Amino acid sequence: MGYYDYEGYQPYSYDYIPPYWNTPATPLSFQQMMNTDIFTYPQNLNGALELILEALSGETEDRIFYMWLINQASSEEDKQIISGIRDNELGHYALFRQIYQDLTGEMPPSAEGEAFVEPESYCAGLSRALLGEQSAVQKYRKILYAMQSRLHINIMVEIITDEIRHGILYSYLYSKNGCGRQNQNQTNNA
Repeated sequence: MGYYDYEGYQPYSYDYIPPYWNTPATPLSFQQMMNTDIFTYPQNLNGALELILEALSGETEDRIFYMWLINQASSEEDKQIISGIRDNELGHYALFRQIYQDLTGEMPPSAEGEAFVEPESYCAGLSRALLGEQSAVQKYRKILYAMQSRLHINIMVEIITDEIRHGILYSYLYSKNGCGRQNQNQTNNA
């Protein structure tokens, strides 16, 4: 799978058109402006709250996935790295709940996440995890843009930098386990 082969990649394309471009030559409706400006508070707050709920909804599936990945791990080092990532993710869950409660005054509603689908192999699981971390960074930046409190900004920076570090660790495990070579050999044999 190539760098651009997954659905979520959008290199710095926010479809943002600054308000001063709203001239007769390029008219924007109010709805277009609301949908495209991810940087303007408070318009972006509801979207951020939805993304927080989305992040919270995957908790059960994530726990099962991490246990599966740990059980498939090829070495004790792999198990320790994945366990550390899992522990960070559990901390993120608590932080997202805190932010949601601070912003709304309510506990986030419990939501059903997706059912766990077992990857074809350990390498496929590492690939899924790596792409998941990249996707999380993209979503979490949008949450960060809606934060006004210094505490919430700091929490989001902590979470985002953890996700970037997790991606680096998964990339290391992917490479260490020869996953790229395995995929290449399967492609050459087909």
